[in-house]
Amino acid sequence: MATRVIISGGGTGGHIYPAIAIANALRELRPGTEVLFVGARGKMEMEKVPAAGYPVEGLDIAGFNRSNLLVNAGLPFKIWNSLQASRRLLSSFRPQVAVGVGGYASGPLLAAAGLRRLPYLIQEQNSYAGLTNRLLARRAARICVAYPGMEAFFPKEKLILTGNPVRSDIGQATPLDPQVWQYFSGLRPENPTLLVMGGSLGARTINESIAAGLEQLLAAGLQVIWQTGKEFEHQAGTLAQGHPGVWVSAFINAMPLAYAAADVVVSRAGALSISELCIAAKPAIFVPFPQAAEDHQTRNAQALVQRQAGLLVADADARQQLIGQVLALFRDAPRQQQMAERIGQLARPQAARQIAEAVLQLAHS
Repeated sequence: MATRVIISGGGTGGHIYPAIAIANALRELRPGTEVLFVGARGKMEMEKVPAAGYPVEGLDIAGFNRSNLLVNAGLPFKIWNSLQASRRLLSSFRPQVAVGVGGYASGPLLAAAGLRRLPYLIQEQNSYAGLTNRLLARRAARICVAYPGMEAFFPKEKLILTGNPVRSDIGQATPLDPQVWQYFSGLRPENPTLLVMGGSLGARTINESIAAGLEQLLAAGLQVIWQTGKEFEHQAGTLAQGHPGVWVSAFINAMPLAYAAADVVVSRAGALSISELCIAAKPAIFVPFPQAAEDHQTRNAQALVQRQAGLLVADADARQQLIGQVLALFRDAPRQQQMAERIGQLARPQAARQIAEAVLQLAHS
Protein backbone atom coordinates (compact mmCIF):
# COMPACT_ATOMS: atom_id res chain seq x y z
CA MET A 1 0.00 0.00 0.00
CA ALA A 2 1.34 3.44 -0.94
CA THR A 3 2.35 5.84 1.78
CA ARG A 4 -0.05 8.79 1.95
CA VAL A 5 1.07 12.12 3.44
CA ILE A 6 -0.95 15.32 3.77
CA ILE A 7 1.03 18.57 3.97
CA SER A 8 -0.63 21.78 5.14
CA GLY A 9 0.46 25.41 5.08
CA GLY A 10 1.30 28.21 2.69
CA GLY A 11 0.41 31.84 2.13
CA THR A 12 3.93 32.90 1.08
CA GLY A 13 6.87 31.38 -0.76
CA GLY A 14 8.55 30.97 2.62
CA HIS A 15 6.04 28.24 3.48
CA ILE A 16 5.33 26.81 0.04
CA TYR A 17 8.82 26.02 -1.20
CA PRO A 18 9.95 24.18 1.96
CA ALA A 19 6.75 22.12 1.76
CA ILE A 20 7.48 21.20 -1.85
CA ALA A 21 11.07 20.33 -0.90
CA ILE A 22 9.76 17.94 1.77
CA ALA A 23 7.36 16.35 -0.72
CA ASN A 24 10.16 15.87 -3.26
CA ALA A 25 12.36 14.27 -0.60
CA LEU A 26 9.52 11.92 0.39
CA ARG A 27 9.21 10.69 -3.18
CA GLU A 28 12.98 10.26 -3.48
CA LEU A 29 13.11 8.16 -0.32
CA ARG A 30 9.94 6.20 -1.05
CA PRO A 31 8.85 6.33 -4.71
CA GLY A 32 5.11 6.11 -5.11
CA THR A 33 4.35 8.17 -2.00
CA GLU A 34 1.05 10.01 -2.44
CA VAL A 35 1.14 13.61 -1.26
CA LEU A 36 -1.84 15.96 -0.92
CA PHE A 37 -1.27 19.63 -0.13
CA VAL A 38 -3.79 21.75 1.79
CA GLY A 39 -3.48 25.51 1.47
CA ALA A 40 -5.46 28.73 1.76
CA ARG A 41 -7.82 29.47 -1.10
CA GLY A 42 -6.62 32.37 -3.25
CA LYS A 43 -3.03 32.23 -2.01
CA MET A 44 0.19 31.42 -3.87
CA GLU A 45 0.10 27.71 -3.13
CA MET A 46 -2.97 27.22 -5.31
CA GLU A 47 -0.74 28.05 -8.30
CA LYS A 48 2.77 27.02 -7.20
CA VAL A 49 1.93 23.55 -5.84
CA PRO A 50 0.25 22.24 -9.02
CA ALA A 51 3.15 23.70 -11.02
CA ALA A 52 5.44 21.48 -8.94
CA GLY A 53 3.35 18.44 -9.82
CA TYR A 54 1.25 17.95 -6.68
CA PRO A 55 -2.51 18.20 -6.03
CA VAL A 56 -3.71 20.90 -3.64
CA GLU A 57 -7.00 21.58 -1.83
CA GLY A 58 -7.90 25.07 -0.63
CA LEU A 59 -9.47 26.07 2.67
CA ASP A 60 -11.39 29.31 3.14
CA ILE A 61 -9.07 30.56 5.88
CA ALA A 62 -7.15 33.77 6.62
CA GLY A 63 -4.69 34.99 9.20
CA PHE A 64 -5.36 37.41 12.05
CA ASN A 65 -5.27 40.97 10.71
CA ARG A 66 -3.36 43.16 13.18
CA SER A 67 -3.79 46.42 11.25
CA ASN A 68 -7.59 46.26 10.80
CA LEU A 69 -9.24 44.42 13.68
CA LEU A 70 -12.75 44.73 12.19
CA VAL A 71 -11.70 42.40 9.36
CA ASN A 72 -11.31 39.62 11.95
CA ALA A 73 -15.04 39.52 12.77
CA GLY A 74 -15.65 36.57 10.47
CA LEU A 75 -12.46 34.73 11.41
CA PRO A 76 -14.05 32.32 13.96
CA PHE A 77 -16.50 31.14 11.29
CA LYS A 78 -13.69 30.63 8.80
CA ILE A 79 -11.72 28.62 11.35
CA TRP A 80 -14.75 26.44 12.14
CA ASN A 81 -15.55 25.85 8.48
CA SER A 82 -11.89 25.09 7.72
CA LEU A 83 -11.76 22.61 10.59
CA GLN A 84 -14.80 20.79 9.19
CA ALA A 85 -13.34 20.85 5.66
CA SER A 86 -10.07 19.46 7.05
CA ARG A 87 -11.91 16.57 8.70
CA ARG A 88 -13.57 15.74 5.38
CA LEU A 89 -10.22 15.81 3.58
CA LEU A 90 -8.68 13.49 6.15
CA SER A 91 -11.59 11.08 5.75
CA SER A 92 -11.39 11.03 1.96
CA PHE A 93 -7.58 10.99 1.50
CA ARG A 94 -6.86 8.74 4.53
CA PRO A 95 -3.24 9.78 5.16
CA GLN A 96 -0.98 7.92 7.55
CA VAL A 97 0.68 11.14 8.74
CA ALA A 98 0.16 14.91 8.50
CA VAL A 99 2.77 17.65 8.20
CA GLY A 100 2.35 21.35 9.02
CA VAL A 101 4.83 23.89 7.63
CA GLY A 102 3.13 27.05 8.94
CA GLY A 103 0.71 29.41 7.26
CA TYR A 104 -3.05 29.89 7.47
CA ALA A 105 -4.11 26.36 6.55
CA SER A 106 -1.75 24.57 8.89
CA GLY A 107 -3.74 25.21 12.07
CA PRO A 108 -7.14 23.75 11.11
CA LEU A 109 -5.64 20.74 9.32
CA LEU A 110 -3.34 19.75 12.20
CA ALA A 111 -6.08 20.40 14.76
CA ALA A 112 -8.34 18.04 12.81
CA ALA A 113 -5.51 15.47 12.64
CA GLY A 114 -5.08 15.69 16.41
CA LEU A 115 -8.78 15.05 16.98
CA ARG A 116 -8.50 11.89 14.86
CA ARG A 117 -5.32 10.83 16.70
CA LEU A 118 -3.47 10.94 13.40
CA PRO A 119 0.27 11.48 14.03
CA TYR A 120 1.52 14.83 12.80
CA LEU A 121 4.83 16.60 12.46
CA ILE A 122 5.36 20.35 12.80
CA GLN A 123 8.09 22.12 10.86
CA GLU A 124 8.92 25.36 12.71
CA GLN A 125 11.01 27.59 10.46
CA ASN A 126 11.78 30.54 12.72
CA SER A 127 13.95 31.18 15.75
CA TYR A 128 10.86 32.43 17.63
CA ALA A 129 8.03 29.92 17.39
CA GLY A 130 4.65 31.13 16.18
CA LEU A 131 1.57 30.97 18.39
CA THR A 132 -0.22 28.40 16.22
CA ASN A 133 2.68 25.97 16.35
CA ARG A 134 3.06 26.46 20.10
CA LEU A 135 -0.61 25.54 20.56
CA LEU A 136 -0.34 22.52 18.24
CA ALA A 137 2.86 21.23 19.85
CA ARG A 138 1.03 19.39 22.67
CA ARG A 139 -0.30 16.71 20.32
CA ALA A 140 2.55 16.76 17.80
CA ALA A 141 4.58 13.56 17.45
CA ARG A 142 7.71 15.36 16.18
CA ILE A 143 8.76 19.00 15.81
CA CYS A 144 11.50 19.80 13.31
CA VAL A 145 13.25 23.10 14.00
CA ALA A 146 15.82 25.27 12.26
CA TYR A 147 17.54 26.83 15.29
CA PRO A 148 19.02 25.49 18.53
CA GLY A 149 17.40 26.46 21.82
CA MET A 150 13.82 25.80 20.69
CA GLU A 151 13.06 23.88 23.88
CA ALA A 152 12.07 27.34 25.15
CA PHE A 153 8.89 26.85 23.10
CA PHE A 154 8.44 23.10 22.62
CA PRO A 155 8.88 19.85 24.59
CA LYS A 156 12.55 18.95 24.27
CA GLU A 157 11.89 15.26 23.68
CA LYS A 158 9.92 16.02 20.49
CA LEU A 159 12.54 18.26 18.87
CA ILE A 160 14.70 17.39 15.86
CA LEU A 161 17.22 20.03 14.75
CA THR A 162 17.05 19.78 10.96
CA GLY A 163 17.32 23.28 9.57
CA ASN A 164 14.86 24.51 6.96
CA PRO A 165 14.34 22.59 3.72
CA VAL A 166 15.23 24.45 0.54
CA ARG A 167 15.21 23.64 -3.16
CA SER A 168 17.93 21.13 -3.99
CA ASP A 169 19.46 23.32 -6.72
CA ILE A 170 20.33 26.19 -4.38
CA GLY A 171 24.10 26.61 -4.24
CA GLN A 172 24.70 24.50 -7.36
CA ALA A 173 25.49 27.32 -9.83
CA THR A 174 28.69 29.41 -9.77
CA PRO A 175 29.57 32.84 -11.22
CA LEU A 176 31.53 31.03 -13.94
CA ASP A 177 28.42 29.33 -15.35
CA PRO A 178 27.46 31.01 -18.66
CA GLN A 179 23.73 30.59 -17.98
CA VAL A 180 24.02 32.98 -15.00
CA TRP A 181 24.86 35.94 -17.21
CA GLN A 182 22.59 34.79 -20.02
CA TYR A 183 19.69 34.95 -17.56
CA PHE A 184 20.72 38.36 -16.19
CA SER A 185 21.25 39.87 -19.61
CA GLY A 186 23.00 43.23 -19.59
CA LEU A 187 25.04 42.50 -16.47
CA ARG A 188 28.76 41.75 -16.62
CA PRO A 189 30.44 38.92 -14.67
CA GLU A 190 33.47 41.04 -13.78
CA ASN A 191 31.43 43.75 -12.02
CA PRO A 192 30.50 43.58 -8.30
CA THR A 193 26.84 42.63 -8.00
CA LEU A 194 24.18 43.42 -5.40
CA LEU A 195 21.12 41.16 -5.19
CA VAL A 196 18.07 42.88 -3.70
CA MET A 197 15.11 40.70 -2.76
CA GLY A 198 12.06 41.29 -0.65
CA GLY A 199 10.50 37.85 -0.66
CA SER A 200 7.78 36.58 -2.97
CA LEU A 201 5.49 39.56 -2.25
CA GLY A 202 8.11 42.32 -2.45
CA ALA A 203 9.22 44.71 0.31
CA ARG A 204 8.21 48.37 0.15
CA THR A 205 10.87 49.74 2.48
CA ILE A 206 13.70 47.89 0.73
CA ASN A 207 12.40 48.94 -2.70
CA GLU A 208 12.07 52.60 -1.73
CA SER A 209 15.53 52.60 -0.13
CA ILE A 210 17.14 51.13 -3.24
CA ALA A 211 15.22 53.52 -5.48
CA ALA A 212 16.46 56.51 -3.48
CA GLY A 213 20.07 55.30 -3.54
CA LEU A 214 20.28 53.70 -6.98
CA GLU A 215 22.45 56.45 -8.47
CA GLN A 216 24.90 56.10 -5.55
CA LEU A 217 25.15 52.35 -6.08
CA LEU A 218 25.81 52.76 -9.80
CA ALA A 219 28.31 55.57 -9.21
CA ALA A 220 30.24 53.20 -6.92
CA GLY A 221 30.57 50.73 -9.80
CA LEU A 222 27.97 48.24 -8.60
CA GLN A 223 25.40 46.45 -10.71
CA VAL A 224 22.04 45.48 -9.24
CA ILE A 225 19.72 42.48 -9.55
CA TRP A 226 16.47 43.89 -8.16
CA GLN A 227 13.55 41.61 -7.31
CA THR A 228 10.74 44.04 -6.60
CA GLY A 229 7.43 42.21 -6.20
CA LYS A 230 4.54 43.14 -8.52
CA GLU A 231 3.59 46.47 -6.95
CA PHE A 232 6.99 48.12 -7.42
CA GLU A 233 8.08 46.53 -10.70
CA HIS A 234 6.94 49.36 -12.97
CA GLN A 235 8.51 52.09 -10.84
CA ALA A 236 11.81 50.21 -10.57
CA GLY A 237 11.79 49.49 -14.30
CA THR A 238 11.38 53.19 -15.02
CA LEU A 239 14.32 54.05 -12.77
CA ALA A 240 16.44 51.37 -14.43
CA GLN A 241 15.88 52.68 -17.97
CA GLY A 242 19.17 53.75 -19.49
CA HIS A 243 21.18 51.83 -16.88
CA PRO A 244 22.40 48.50 -18.32
CA GLY A 245 23.80 47.60 -14.90
CA VAL A 246 20.31 47.25 -13.34
CA TRP A 247 18.20 44.12 -13.89
CA VAL A 248 14.61 44.37 -12.64
CA SER A 249 11.90 41.74 -12.21
CA ALA A 250 8.87 41.27 -9.97
CA PHE A 251 9.90 37.69 -9.24
CA ILE A 252 13.04 35.63 -9.94
CA ASN A 253 12.29 32.08 -11.00
CA ALA A 254 15.96 31.10 -11.22
CA MET A 255 17.10 31.87 -7.66
CA PRO A 256 20.17 29.56 -7.87
CA LEU A 257 21.47 31.78 -10.69
CA ALA A 258 20.72 34.94 -8.69
CA TYR A 259 22.72 33.71 -5.71
CA ALA A 260 25.57 32.70 -8.02
CA ALA A 261 25.69 36.18 -9.53
CA ALA A 262 25.56 38.06 -6.21
CA ASP A 263 28.49 39.27 -4.15
CA VAL A 264 26.25 40.82 -1.46
CA VAL A 265 22.52 40.37 -0.78
CA VAL A 266 19.89 42.69 0.73
CA SER A 267 16.91 40.71 1.99
CA ARG A 268 14.03 40.45 4.39
CA ALA A 269 14.71 37.92 7.16
CA GLY A 270 12.17 35.24 6.40
CA ALA A 271 13.18 31.70 7.31
CA LEU A 272 13.40 30.47 3.72
CA SER A 273 15.55 33.37 2.55
CA ILE A 274 17.95 32.88 5.44
CA SER A 275 18.21 29.13 4.85
CA GLU A 276 18.93 29.65 1.16
CA LEU A 277 21.55 32.29 1.95
CA CYS A 278 23.25 29.88 4.36
CA ILE A 279 23.57 27.25 1.63
CA ALA A 280 24.61 29.81 -0.99
CA ALA A 281 27.08 31.26 1.59
CA LYS A 282 26.44 34.90 0.68
CA PRO A 283 27.11 37.94 2.91
CA ALA A 284 23.78 39.57 3.58
CA ILE A 285 22.22 42.69 5.05
CA PHE A 286 18.81 41.90 6.54
CA VAL A 287 15.92 44.36 6.78
CA PRO A 288 13.32 42.43 8.82
CA PHE A 289 9.64 42.93 8.11
CA PRO A 290 8.41 44.61 11.33
CA GLN A 291 4.81 43.40 11.07
CA ALA A 292 5.75 39.71 10.95
CA ALA A 293 4.02 37.68 13.68
CA GLU A 294 5.78 38.07 17.03
CA ASP A 295 8.44 40.09 15.11
CA HIS A 296 10.03 36.76 14.24
CA GLN A 297 12.02 38.17 11.31
CA THR A 298 13.98 40.47 13.62
CA ARG A 299 14.71 37.50 15.87
CA ASN A 300 15.80 35.43 12.86
CA ALA A 301 18.22 38.14 11.78
CA GLN A 302 19.55 38.65 15.30
CA ALA A 303 20.39 34.94 15.48
CA LEU A 304 22.77 35.48 12.54
CA VAL A 305 24.13 38.82 13.72
CA GLN A 306 25.13 37.20 17.03
CA ARG A 307 27.25 34.75 15.02
CA GLN A 308 28.74 37.55 12.83
CA ALA A 309 26.97 35.85 9.92
CA GLY A 310 24.90 38.85 8.81
CA LEU A 311 24.11 42.53 9.31
CA LEU A 312 20.79 44.00 10.43
CA VAL A 313 19.20 47.30 9.45
CA ALA A 314 15.85 48.01 11.10
CA ASP A 315 12.98 48.72 8.73
CA ALA A 316 12.48 52.16 10.29
CA ASP A 317 16.15 53.03 9.63
CA ALA A 318 16.50 51.53 6.15
CA ARG A 319 15.82 54.69 4.14
CA GLN A 320 18.62 56.50 5.98
CA GLN A 321 21.11 53.67 6.54
CA LEU A 322 20.73 50.84 4.02
CA ILE A 323 22.65 52.33 1.08
CA GLY A 324 25.52 53.37 3.37
CA GLN A 325 25.72 49.87 4.83
CA VAL A 326 25.74 48.32 1.36
CA LEU A 327 28.54 50.58 0.12
CA ALA A 328 30.59 50.02 3.28
CA LEU A 329 30.31 46.24 2.94
CA PHE A 330 31.34 46.32 -0.73
CA ARG A 331 34.42 48.33 0.25
CA ASP A 332 35.36 45.75 2.92
CA ALA A 333 36.35 42.53 1.12
CA PRO A 334 37.72 40.79 4.27
CA ARG A 335 34.42 41.35 6.06
CA GLN A 336 32.51 39.98 3.08
CA GLN A 337 34.66 36.85 3.20
CA GLN A 338 34.20 36.42 6.96
CA MET A 339 30.42 36.81 6.72
CA ALA A 340 30.25 34.35 3.83
CA GLU A 341 32.21 31.77 5.86
CA ARG A 342 30.12 32.30 9.01
CA ILE A 343 26.74 32.07 7.27
CA GLY A 344 27.92 29.06 5.27
CA GLN A 345 28.72 27.24 8.51
CA LEU A 346 25.02 27.41 9.43
CA ALA A 347 23.87 25.60 6.26
CA ARG A 348 21.92 22.36 6.61
CA PRO A 349 21.58 21.06 3.06
CA GLN A 350 20.05 17.73 4.17
CA ALA A 351 17.11 19.32 5.99
CA ALA A 352 14.43 18.17 3.54
CA ARG A 353 15.72 14.58 3.63
CA GLN A 354 15.90 14.54 7.44
CA ILE A 355 12.34 15.81 7.75
CA ALA A 356 11.12 13.33 5.16
CA GLU A 357 12.78 10.48 7.07
CA ALA A 358 10.98 11.57 10.25
CA VAL A 359 7.67 11.76 8.37
CA LEU A 360 8.08 8.25 6.95
CA GLN A 361 9.04 6.89 10.35
CA LEU A 362 5.78 8.27 11.79
CA ALA A 363 3.78 6.91 8.86
CA HIS A 364 5.02 3.38 9.38
CA SER A 365 5.52 3.21 13.13
